[in-house]
Amino acid sequence: MPGFGSSTAADQRFNVNLSILFTELPLLERPAAAAAAGFSAVELWWPWVDSPTPEQRGLDALKQSIEDAGVQLTGLNFYAGQLPGPDRGALSIPGEESEKFRANIDMAAGFAESLGCKALNALYGNRVDGVDPAEQDALALENLALAARAADRIGAVLLIEALNRPESPRYPLLSAPAAVEVVDKVNAATGLGNARFLMDLYHLSMNGEDLPSVIEQYASKTGHVQIADNPGRGAPGTGSLPLLQLLDQLKKAGYDGWVGLEYKPGDRPSREAFDWLPREARPTP
Repeated sequence: MPGFGSSTAADQRFNVNLSILFTELPLLERPAAAAAAGFSAVELWWPWVDSPTPEQRGLDALKQSIEDAGVQLTGLNFYAGQLPGPDRGALSIPGEESEKFRANIDMAAGFAESLGCKALNALYGNRVDGVDPAEQDALALENLALAARAADRIGAVLLIEALNRPESPRYPLLSAPAAVEVVDKVNAATGLGNARFLMDLYHLSMNGEDLPSVIEQYASKTGHVQIADNPGRGAPGTGSLPLLQLLDQLKKAGYDGWVGLEYKPGDRPSREAFDWLPREARPTP
């Protein structure tokens, strides 16, 4: 990214999403790879896509690998089905998938708590043919309230994310206002105030949203930010998004949380996908 020097980047706190970067390595080797690249914080989608309740030894092994690497887990998704893959969450889907989400709530919150992770992301889920959207939305609110209460018990926030229409056409939260509306409904239902907007600048740009306006309107309701360039979902500087200016605007608007690097490394090893960010700008928590 032209001009993204250390003086500007040092004002941000970047973490690496280990579910999209370093995927050329086994899961348990990725925390150490992020540390070797100069990062002190990581985030993850739910790693066990086939199971909302994996065996304890799997949880213990991942926890140990994160601790051994000396990195902080700053974000974790609840169970969301096959991701990457066709699914976009489970909590609004009646039947088995919703039951899997509920079974996962306490396990995900417990794992997050064991590592001091303070942000849990709950993907809403796709629309289902033959099911009334109002029924899905009612189920979603019920499950999100359960997730918010579990997050509150460990001192964490519950994140709700908008995705993009071209890649996720059946996902109902396809704009910042749609996601923030759900955030407000969850907070009203629980009275906890810990539901927050996950502002993914790549997804919002794919939807054609006015990003400076989104930041102006919703920075105060934002609990986490993720970035990738557009087009291509690559590293900053590979597309045309003015990410430097957008992150600067977020900072000026009062956002001082983590910025998740959730981009594809392209056809090179992930360790080479951070040239845009000087090592001295990869701060400690």
